[in-house]
Amino acid sequence: MVSRAARLYITVVVLVAVALVDRTLMHTNTPPLFWGDLVILQLLFLVCDSTPAPLVSRQTKWSPSSAATLAAVVLLGPFAAALVGAVSVVSIKRQLVLPERLFNGAMNALSGLVAGETYAALHGHVGLPGRGDFPAIILPFAAAAAAHVLANQALIWGVYQLSGGRQMLRREALESSLPLLLVSDLGYAALGLMIASLWSVIDAFAAVLVLIPLFVARWAMGQFAEQQRAYSATMKALCQAVETKDYYTRGHGDRVSLGAVMIARQIGMGADRTEAIKFAGMLHDVGKLGVPTKVLQKTGKLTEDEFAAIQLHPMRGLEIVREIGFLNEALAGIMHHHEWIDGTGYPMGFAGREIPEFARIIAVADAFDSMTSTRSYRAAKSISDAVEELRKGMNTQFDPQIVRAFIGALERQGWPLPDRAPEPADLATVTVQDHDDPTAPLRVVET
Repeated sequence: MVSRAARLYITVVVLVAVALVDRTLMHTNTPPLFWGDLVILQLLFLVCDSTPAPLVSRQTKWSPSSAATLAAVVLLGPFAAALVGAVSVVSIKRQLVLPERLFNGAMNALSGLVAGETYAALHGHVGLPGRGDFPAIILPFAAAAAAHVLANQALIWGVYQLSGGRQMLRREALESSLPLLLVSDLGYAALGLMIASLWSVIDAFAAVLVLIPLFVARWAMGQFAEQQRAYSATMKALCQAVETKDYYTRGHGDRVSLGAVMIARQIGMGADRTEAIKFAGMLHDVGKLGVPTKVLQKTGKLTEDEFAAIQLHPMRGLEIVREIGFLNEALAGIMHHHEWIDGTGYPMGFAGREIPEFARIIAVADAFDSMTSTRSYRAAKSISDAVEELRKGMNTQFDPQIVRAFIGALERQGWPLPDRAPEPADLATVTVQDHDDPTAPLRVVET
């Protein structure tokens, strides 16, 4: 659902687009074939815009339509580029409501106008490019392509930032896919220069001919996105395999993954590493597949052998997933997420900065979700109590910087508490050792 703030934002964007395009029209002299060429480029835009490629998340799709807009920048100038983008109002995409259509038209019109004005400001040649226009035309065109990408991304980010619900999910998908979006947008923009160059040789047939590489590029992006989704599905399947061993940990991997990403973004981690730590959080406990179920679900004190089996799960996890090449740095997070800052953790007894950053992040997210979830050996803590426990563990169990970053992200974003699980065993007093905090002293949990 689009929020009131987002609706106001959309209204402002639409009004600004109309005003600027109208102002540009007043200062534009249209050549004889202007309108015929414009219609052909608009049709090319619609064909591309109506068949977007799905990215890594199915919430986000991207189309090669910027090629048509950038071709208009070179062939016809800023006003035409704006009109080519504005035609997205009548895109045949399904499930677009009127505010979305208006915003898409205004956004693409403004992006085209910004690109066109940038090109003109750098004295780019407007019209059919000839051999004498190269290589001088390349720099103005590159600047126009970059301006188009930046304007487009900024306007999209703005509406998602002000929206709630499903739109917020799309914003998360947009941010996670941002590097791929930027690269693809710049690549499609380069095809715009190809269209303009071919136009001087084969006229409007250039728009038809260029559809072949455009749709090959779209197919390649779709294949890459499908591969990434397959990776994610594999990770989720491994998590579910762990969770079938213990009812109380269902959803734990997803929530630790969420917490790790929250921290990563709070400390300004790059997009590639943020994506990697998402997988690390998801798979941090995969080694529990090698731990007997009766040990994971035990409510009483662990024997030495049972405790040793628990301590081995990070190394077992590394053995299970080490051949999955794309995990890279995530492997260190899986292996060392039970190390303590004071050196009393396991499996290697690392301390301080010896502990990989991924592991220090996952340790905080893991402990927080464990504390706020009901387990077989204790009831869940409240969020405020869990935060207080994190603070108490600073400089002993947890990296203080990571704890502060998580608390900051928590205050901004909140936390999805798990569905209520059955209460722990019906005992008056159960003496336990926390399976996720095995070096902590034995403590009494009242039930």
